[in-house]
Amino acid sequence: MTAIEITIHASFLPHDDPDASLAFYRDTLGFEVRNDVEYGGMHWITVGPAGQPGTSIVLYPPAASPGVTDDERRTIAEMMAKGTYASINLATADLDGTFEQLEARHAEVVQEPTEQPYGVRDCAVRDPAGNLIRIQELR
Repeated sequence: MTAIEITIHASFLPHDDPDASLAFYRDTLGFEVRNDVEYGGMHWITVGPAGQPGTSIVLYPPAASPGVTDDERRTIAEMMAKGTYASINLATADLDGTFEQLEARHAEVVQEPTEQPYGVRDCAVRDPAGNLIRIQELR
């Protein structure tokens, strides 16, 4: 059987404040802004790491998701406020240096660099929408 060639093109994370999300991903994480689409007062913002044009994160307004009921929208908003709705794992070669920069840029720290029992060393921060961002050290 021939292997299928697939890459990760984009992941989606919800946001509830386009300006705060843009500032976090651009200014705190240093990501490039690749697109900012406004429709009906809502923004879909595409960001990604410099030098990796094929990998992006789309920050989207969860209220715009088709088929989501009003009750589900309220649940999503509650989960985002608690920081339990969405997450993403990133990686860096210099976890301590990255963490120091994130602290200096006032990122909301959830966990300082820690050796995990499952074999990775990582830290965690939250973005303005409450999304958990874990950053693992490449080994």
